[in-house]
Amino acid sequence: MITTVLIFLIVLAIVVLVHELGHFVTAKKLGMKIYEFGIGFPPRIWSKKGKDDVIYSINAIPLGGFVNLREAEEESDDPRSFVNRKPWQRALVITAGVAMNFLLCIGLLSIGFMLGLPQPVDQAALDAGNVKDYKIQVVSVLEDKPAQTAGIEIGDILLSVDDHEIKSVPDLISYTSAKIGEKAVYKIKRNNETLDKEVEIVEIEKGKGGIGVGLMETGIISYPVHIAVYKAVMLTGSFTKEIIFAFADILKNLIFAKPIGVQVSGPVGIAVLTGQVARLGFIYLLQFTALLSLNLAIINFMPFPAFDGGHLLFILIEKIRRKPVNKRIEGIIHMIGFSLLMILIIIVTFQDILRYSDFFSNLFSNLI
Repeated sequence: MITTVLIFLIVLAIVVLVHELGHFVTAKKLGMKIYEFGIGFPPRIWSKKGKDDVIYSINAIPLGGFVNLREAEEESDDPRSFVNRKPWQRALVITAGVAMNFLLCIGLLSIGFMLGLPQPVDQAALDAGNVKDYKIQVVSVLEDKPAQTAGIEIGDILLSVDDHEIKSVPDLISYTSAKIGEKAVYKIKRNNETLDKEVEIVEIEKGKGGIGVGLMETGIISYPVHIAVYKAVMLTGSFTKEIIFAFADILKNLIFAKPIGVQVSGPVGIAVLTGQVARLGFIYLLQFTALLSLNLAIINFMPFPAFDGGHLLFILIEKIRRKPVNKRIEGIIHMIGFSLLMILIIIVTFQDILRYSDFFSNLFSNLI
């Protein structure tokens, strides 16, 4: 359990620090005044002022980092100050964090494709002989069918039927179609356990025998660099579209007071999920970190006060009005947005604690 927390903190630190580095490097390139670059969040443990007049700090709360580009009073005569720079320069610094999270996602997925990511495979890939760790996995279980009755679950890996090794889905269909009406012993792998399930084979379609499961052939395929990067870019685009549509559905349901329809998790839920993914292996953790980075990018780009997208919205308003928004009013709006965000995080975290009470019981028992 302690390992889960440590892995979560490392993953979160990487994702957030990459985001903040985007702000930091872009601001430095544009010659802006930077007050502090911090790893973690205060209280401060250590700090040092660099030759570039930036305070570099290490802080006690290990949840990422921050870049301080603004003075407390939000007003300055210094031409290098963030608030005194041109709108396009401020917008560039703000969007750089989001861009870095997108690049991190593409980079991690590219590494994954080069090392080999688990994915569906077809006969052509199998014939080419470049598929490793080939599996036939259960992806759906039909209700009131023999498989459900026998206790076969989604995620199970089929190994053999009556000691007949399964080489492909067509091979399985061919074998079971000859045994309609008979019982067969399906050997499956679930987590690290091998189980035998006696299941009656029935006629699912005319002339085709089965037990009422949907199957997918998966394996690990690695690609050369140029193909890996291309696939990573395409997959990032696909994930981005799905995440945006998911957020749009959540927002629509909230506006019309309908059930959200999905389970929303906060830091606690993400920590538990990180541990579960880490147990599957490094390559899965790589994919998960890429998705977390992409989610952070998309959420941060939303035009909500206190988010990067909220700051961009005020810059857009400034361009339309041809004069800056009153800094005091903007500050109040961002503070309200931040407060609402904190309330939401507290509510979701409380729900996560109730949902994962066993996780916390085990964690605290290990600490005592």
